[in-house]
Amino acid sequence: MDITTEVLVVGAGPVGLTAAVVIAQRGRAVTVVDAQAEGANTSRAAVVHSRTLELLEPYGVTSRLVAHGTRVPTFTVRDRDRLLVRVPFGDLPTPYPYTLMLSQADTEAHLRARLKELGVEVLRPRTVTAVAEDPSGVTATLDDGRHVRAAYLVGADGMRSTVREHAGIAFEGGTYAESFALADVRLRGGVPAEEVILYFSPAGLVVVAPLPGDMYRIVATVEEAPREPDLAFVQALLDERGPRAERAVVEEVVWGSRFRVHHRIAATYRSGRLLLAGDAAHVHSPAGGQGMNLGIEDAVTLGETLARVLDGGSPDLLDAYADARRPVAEEVVGLASRLTRLATAGRAVRPLRNAVMGLAGRLPRVRRTLSWQLSGLSRR
Repeated sequence: MDITTEVLVVGAGPVGLTAAVVIAQRGRAVTVVDAQAEGANTSRAAVVHSRTLELLEPYGVTSRLVAHGTRVPTFTVRDRDRLLVRVPFGDLPTPYPYTLMLSQADTEAHLRARLKELGVEVLRPRTVTAVAEDPSGVTATLDDGRHVRAAYLVGADGMRSTVREHAGIAFEGGTYAESFALADVRLRGGVPAEEVILYFSPAGLVVVAPLPGDMYRIVATVEEAPREPDLAFVQALLDERGPRAERAVVEEVVWGSRFRVHHRIAATYRSGRLLLAGDAAHVHSPAGGQGMNLGIEDAVTLGETLARVLDGGSPDLLDAYADARRPVAEEVVGLASRLTRLATAGRAVRPLRNAVMGLAGRLPRVRRTLSWQLSGLSRR
């Protein structure tokens, strides 16, 4: 049977699930569809920042995430064993003065559980094959022939967004030349357990971050990453780019993958009754761990805005959402790009870069600015 709802959310990753939770908790009807079977999504994101936890708190999600995640109080930038910048989160004015490490799969599971409590199930695997808009609403056609009629449609369906394509919205930017390798591993020695570390190296960056269950998330730029990074590959990455004084030994690769990263922003976040959030609207380097967090910020803001509009507010509020969120994405994409360029600077530039960053890292103002930017509190 065809479906009638107030908001159709396409995509059931962290962004789409968050938008649906907000809309449902505000008492409005929402339907969520996703092209993948449950659990089939790759777990790329693992960082939940302070601002994200603040935003999710009113919606009954934050306490679940905190209970299952690993709290990491410090972010550091290192060149092998040399500490360049230490960014502490412990003094931030927030109930969550840390980075919470939790796999994207677990974050999605907790969001799904909350959405189910609100009476909403995700329809999957279902693909949107067509979108038709008229003055009073949107009709989406699903791959099983059903139609979903909604007042508004939210595209939270990732970088290759079907909704964005149907809306004819340009996705402006480019692609990094390198690919990215990702692995969840068990490590012995070498790496501090209470830091998220960005290692600089002429060969490329590598991020090492603790996860629940005594595991570590490894993310690295490489010229051409293998489809499934094995133990020898990850060990070689850490030997070449990670700590030198005490070797970090990879004991097991639990899971691995590869992906390419783009730096792109949608030309607009709104086309009539079609709205974008998350990777459908912006993608960038994983340096700084901002991607999922920025998307969840989009989702909370958009969900609250749609609820106000459906409660009788002016549709112009949706223009305000689009106008406000795009500059935020530009700022975050710029920060991630700068970190990536710094991390991959050539050998000739490396001594100067290290000297400048080492000096800057001693300044309390620099450390405070970075802590506010990385935690997302600067976007309050």
